[in-house]
Amino acid sequence: MAAAEAGGAAPVAAPEDRVPTIVVDGLHVVYRVWGAKRTRQRHDTGTGSAMGRLMGGRRKQGVREVHALKGVSFATYRGDAVGLVGSNGSGKSTLLRAIAGLLPATRGAVYTDAQPSLLGVNAALMNQLTGERNIELGCLAMGMSPDEVEEKFDSIVEFSGIGDFVNLPMSTYSSGMAARLRFAIASAVTHDVLLIDEALATGDAEFRRRSEARIRELRDQAGTVFLVSHSLDVVRDTCNRAIWLDEGAVRMDGDAGPVLNAYEVFAKEVRTRRKAEIKARRRSLRAALGGGAADGGSSAPDSGT
Repeated sequence: MAAAEAGGAAPVAAPEDRVPTIVVDGLHVVYRVWGAKRTRQRHDTGTGSAMGRLMGGRRKQGVREVHALKGVSFATYRGDAVGLVGSNGSGKSTLLRAIAGLLPATRGAVYTDAQPSLLGVNAALMNQLTGERNIELGCLAMGMSPDEVEEKFDSIVEFSGIGDFVNLPMSTYSSGMAARLRFAIASAVTHDVLLIDEALATGDAEFRRRSEARIRELRDQAGTVFLVSHSLDVVRDTCNRAIWLDEGAVRMDGDAGPVLNAYEVFAKEVRTRRKAEIKARRRSLRAALGGGAADGGSSAPDSGT
């Protein structure tokens, strides 16, 4: 699939033999965030005084709308591994939750040919239970039979790398151990659609290598994988396609290589611009705070008088 920027040429038609798994059609998601706004009444003491600020403030509940996704449209197919990239707040995790059915669409729709599995949600793990019991319950929740759970158990423990901690409650696990166990459980079966949000950011290099290999296996087994990761190398190594989200809209969609290259250039430009802005603010602050002292210090006393 050739990379194309949103708003440009029409997307390349999919081959007839490819089976769509997810169709996102003009998806908008709007959050309503409840917050507090302070309104002030004037008192004889004056709103500028400390007493006026204390006595004159009333809290009025307000609602702020956050337009997290703005007209997102695309289709994915069996065998796709799709990396979602973009800066923080661009809508990547919101898109995954909408595909999983955890967030309702404000406008538009999401169509699926199977129930998507969001990593850590379908495997309903409980902190008060041991890792062993959570593996059993998680696998049963994904539709395995008891015999299949017993058959997969050792490989799940080995893949997660939790060792003897499998006999302890999950409340004793670090966040990384818990995330590795969730990934090991979720990837123990082939999903029609598996959604992974930053799971590969946990663990050591060996676990990331095994996780990337497992994603490729899932893709080769005719499933569809969505991966959110800030590591572009992980996306480049595991995904054949990438979608770049920017402020809730699709900026670019296509083969992983060209999309990631374009995003890298954009991210570098943003970092360079932010560094320049920070330096400019620091210079202005130093000039404002130390300008007088610098001026006074620049004139040395006349030693000849």
